[in-house]
Amino acid sequence: MIPRLHKMGARTIGLLHYLYGPGTHEEHTDPHLVAAWDPLAPDPGRNPHATYADLQRLLDQPVQALAASRRPAKHVWHLSVRAAPEDPILTDDQWGEIARRMVAATGIDPGDGAGCRWAAVRHADDHIHIIATTVREDGRKPRRHNEAKRAQAEARLIEADYGLRRLNTGDGTAARRPTSAERHKANRHNQERTPRETLRETVRQAMAGAHSEEEFFARLTSSGILVRQRVAPSGDLLGYTVALPNDRNKHGEPVFYSGSKLAPDLSPPRIRERFTTPAEGLDDGPGQPALPPVTGPSFARRRATAAAWQALLIMDHSDDGTAAAQIAAAAEVLDALAKTSAAHTRKELRDAAFAFERASRSHVKAVRGHDRALRQAARDLVHSGPALGRGEDGATTAMLIDMAFFLVTAAANWHAKKHHAQQAEAAHQAAERLRAAYKTAATQPMGALQQRGQRLALHVQQRQAALIRQTLPELAEQILAEPGWPALVATLTDAQKAGHDPAALLAEATRRRELDTATSISDVLVWRLRRSAHLPAAPEAPHERSARGGRGTLPAAPAAQPAAKAASGSTRRR
Repeated sequence: MIPRLHKMGARTIGLLHYLYGPGTHEEHTDPHLVAAWDPLAPDPGRNPHATYADLQRLLDQPVQALAASRRPAKHVWHLSVRAAPEDPILTDDQWGEIARRMVAATGIDPGDGAGCRWAAVRHADDHIHIIATTVREDGRKPRRHNEAKRAQAEARLIEADYGLRRLNTGDGTAARRPTSAERHKANRHNQERTPRETLRETVRQAMAGAHSEEEFFARLTSSGILVRQRVAPSGDLLGYTVALPNDRNKHGEPVFYSGSKLAPDLSPPRIRERFTTPAEGLDDGPGQPALPPVTGPSFARRRATAAAWQALLIMDHSDDGTAAAQIAAAAEVLDALAKTSAAHTRKELRDAAFAFERASRSHVKAVRGHDRALRQAARDLVHSGPALGRGEDGATTAMLIDMAFFLVTAAANWHAKKHHAQQAEAAHQAAERLRAAYKTAATQPMGALQQRGQRLALHVQQRQAALIRQTLPELAEQILAEPGWPALVATLTDAQKAGHDPAALLAEATRRRELDTATSISDVLVWRLRRSAHLPAAPEAPHERSARGGRGTLPAAPAAQPAAKAASGSTRRR
């Protein structure tokens, strides 16, 4: 249940006209009172002899009783209370009791016999609106200190008492929810998301990995939405607004939203923070070679997987600000991955990025700079273009989704330790959507690797099983019983043929201990080993290699390194 305080108003009659009227988009049905300060209060919705003016005069009487100099300039208080979509439809009596609890909790009518006058109007199944005038019967002002927090606390109690969906208390960092009018409008046009949500997703995707304001706005413009910038005489950006071309108000004009109205971190100052990263202490060290240019979607996905692994290691031993930056940058990677995904994984990845957006913000200030590997990975994904969803593209997509699942899970655990309930829940939801996306993306490449493993000689399979028992004794029997075990056999064999030490690779691959959250440990190890050993994610069959003249499928792949050296350098560039 979500209580929402609206801006104070000056005209009681104006709000009554809205509450009892048809709504901005004809979404109000059967408006009527469910409760009021006085059981005999007139109800213009059900009583044909009652008028809006009758109810307005009664609500305003304590205000008008004051001397003109003492009357507040804005005295109209407005609170909406909405149930979750999956909650049962409550009766008028139940909504009436909820209204009484809310006005008591917020200090509007604490039950002392001299509270403010109020009325609760219902014009939809899932919510009510409470209107009140903020002068008590005794002429004093109500005590409304921390009323928003008290309304939220009462909502949690109401959820428990009525068996409704239990929501987590927010911390003020969430994006604004769509209004009921926006939701009704989206439903009428058969749109999955409201314009506000679609624009927030579009702006976030434009920001993913962008290096400058110019690049950010160029991406926004090319995405097909309408963009307006407010620029100072000096040329500095003061603000911006965006709109969907087909989202119009009753006058036929585009409905624009400012960045800050879409989400707190989409205002110009917050966006600008991402483009200004401190350089001190962030150099990779002398003699470190520059990263090779990205040559396509599969290579970009490999680099993003390596950056996600690096972020996991950083979060193990970093302070809160650095961890918050990694989480925020992880959201950019998910946005970029969703934007460039193949058709068969697009919905799940969009849903994952959409859910994780809530987890990317908290009151812990992100320390920018240390997140540049993930932000560069997001940029690589965007600039490499959309993946085809098959071959090396499809296999490296599965590889990246697998690693992103663990990064998102680590973010959920971090938020849970900080008691960020909404963020932790959002990260868990994103993880479940990534799990679904992984199943779709991994079916073909993992099936091909399993077939290769099953065709290997029995003594090869037995040798790899002995290696697993020796290297990972606590996980061995579970791994050997999994359907993905043959694919791991094929991967260990490929790594050995490439000159790597499989035992060292396994030790590196299991350095993080989130394996207990994996549906298939063998799948996880396959992708981590193939990344660490620079093996093709979707190796070609022998006849395909012959047809291609023996050329490999991995663009710009580094040469194989001795295993010890590979393991020791895994936290720098991989």
